Amino acid sequence: MRLRHIEVFQAVLQAGSVSGAARLLNVSQPNVSRVLNHAEQQLGFALFERSPQGLIVTPEGRRLLPEVEALFSHIQAISVLAGQLRQGEGQHVRIGSAHALGHSVMAPVLVDFRRQIPGGSVELVTGHFNTLSQDLLQYKMDFALAFGEQVPSELVSESIYQSNMVALLPPDSPPEGPVSLSWLCDNDLLMLQQQDPLGQVLGRVLRENNLTPHSPLHIKTYSVIADLVLAGGGVGVVDTFTARRYAHQLKILPVVEALPFEVVLLSRRDQPSSQAALKLKQLIRHTLWELEG
Repeated sequence: MRLRHIEVFQAVLQAGSVSGAARLLNVSQPNVSRVLNHAEQQLGFALFERSPQGLIVTPEGRRLLPEVEALFSHIQAISVLAGQLRQGEGQHVRIGSAHALGHSVMAPVLVDFRRQIPGGSVELVTGHFNTLSQDLLQYKMDFALAFGEQVPSELVSESIYQSNMVALLPPDSPPEGPVSLSWLCDNDLLMLQQQDPLGQVLGRVLRENNLTPHSPLHIKTYSVIADLVLAGGGVGVVDTFTARRYAHQLKILPVVEALPFEVVLLSRRDQPSSQAALKLKQLIRHTLWELEG
């Protein structure tokens, strides 16, 4: 029996007549009769006896009932599971994130995800760009949120946010408007490591302007730069997300020279996104839009 034969058989059983089965299946009565006749021809025996009182299931048809009911139970379970997968429920997503983005972006994203998809689960790991890229290449995560730089050919980088780095100054610093890189260098500019995505931008712009910072410190973690500025260790240049976390403790000013950075979603070219992963990406974009506003 084909699945359509079984569907019509079940509908006739439930409704007690061909016309009733047609209404249940939202098809015409001749269509139900045709499928039922075709099923009986293939089986080589009748499924129902025709009587003035309606259709009565035959002994052979009755023997099929347990298997038919089990099949429809499985079909219903498949339908429920498909609906859950469509909503992202029951799916586990592994995400990597740059440290700064993990604090300011992923924290509210995960709260929203848990509220909207309570049946989904997320594993979040924060790390530096090279670590995130290697984990993606080794299938250890589904996608990553990072500051943009060149990626291996096996990965796809989707730009979802662009801005310029800002300066962090002690709260009692005299400047009130944009500060130049020259002023920052003269006031102990704390340097980002050269291999860092933002450090590469800062290093390039410093070289273009023939500037050399005097501070011997080279730091990879942006929040550590902010903490050093807070402790009186100099001035810094960081992304807008890190700066926002210190808005009530430090003076945040624009930099005269453009120090552009972008936020990207990294994923493997050969790894399609699940519905739960797509939902998380949507929430990330929405959160970035809200933070920018």
